[in-house]
Amino acid sequence: MTMKIAIAGILVVAVTAFVPSTQPPINAQRQAFLNTNTALFMADGEAPQPLRIGTRGSPLALAQAYETRKRLIAEFPELDEDGMIEICVMKTQGDMILDKSLMELGGKGLFTKELDTALLGNEVDICVHSMKDVPTWLPDGTILPCNLPREDTNDAFIYKDGTVKSIEELPDHSVIGTASLRRQAQLMAKNPTLKCVNFRGNVQTRLRKLDDGVVDATLLAIAGLKRMGMEGCATSVLEWDEMLPAVAQGAIGIQCRSDDERSLKFITAIGHEETQVCVTCERAFLEALDGNCKTPIAGQARIVDGKIKFRGLIAMPDGSQKFTIDSEGEIADAHKIGKEAGEKLKSDAGDTFFEMMVEMSPQQVLGQITK
Repeated sequence: MTMKIAIAGILVVAVTAFVPSTQPPINAQRQAFLNTNTALFMADGEAPQPLRIGTRGSPLALAQAYETRKRLIAEFPELDEDGMIEICVMKTQGDMILDKSLMELGGKGLFTKELDTALLGNEVDICVHSMKDVPTWLPDGTILPCNLPREDTNDAFIYKDGTVKSIEELPDHSVIGTASLRRQAQLMAKNPTLKCVNFRGNVQTRLRKLDDGVVDATLLAIAGLKRMGMEGCATSVLEWDEMLPAVAQGAIGIQCRSDDERSLKFITAIGHEETQVCVTCERAFLEALDGNCKTPIAGQARIVDGKIKFRGLIAMPDGSQKFTIDSEGEIADAHKIGKEAGEKLKSDAGDTFFEMMVEMSPQQVLGQITK
């Protein structure tokens, strides 16, 4: 049975369902660590303290929180005991205001601010994020040292009846539901007659709107669909040449307080180095461009034959201008590669490009109505 208790505006879910029937053996090195570091789990004479996982409440966010829980239990079977992990659900500003674009609401941080506050207030111990929602800066007193193994980073194309398989096949003047300027810019660069409308809400809400005929097509991250077992909804999966994904798309990040040794030990044990290298490169690119929800930016890194390969893009929201870059280098230089790629595109685009972006109103940038 799953119990839900409301505490100070946070929904705490003490999870006992979905527990694996068998527990993986704990290796001798980690067992020795646990035996000699009981302070990580309890103070003298006190009962073990639960690990509190902060998350948004959408189906996708909860799927990611449960994936984190599963991986923690696989590494630390003692966390499988009743009450040792709590899922703490909270609503963010981005979840509550759905009738405005992200740009109008202030861009990045809309899906993390409340989680940051709960973390710094010691209401939760770790926070699970979709990395593409995380600003390039973190609040003082917090760190994000862990990325889980990355899912497929590409975008899924979903047409209302499945008969159109690609962007190129879309009839002129088709209506596309998307809240992403990155997607809008790349769509309109291919076909300026397309009409993009601001499409907010969780995955299920967007698919329901598509079924209701509000739009002709939409695009979603295939990673989110896969994590919820909904990949069958995709008409096709778009390659980078068709639609370059967002920075850090498909990656899950786990944040904790910088002085919380207990939580840090837990989450670093489940981190995936290759994902972290690629995300570091991509976020350095975004930071160099001072990226926000007003600028269409895409960036993806992958490791091929021991080298990191990066592709980046910036564009005008209407697709009328687009600048791209491909870079590669040593894995150890991931941050440098991303930073230099961002600086190069910033130079290529020129000051006028960014001045035009700053001067545009939300309505000019979007050219959208909310659906």
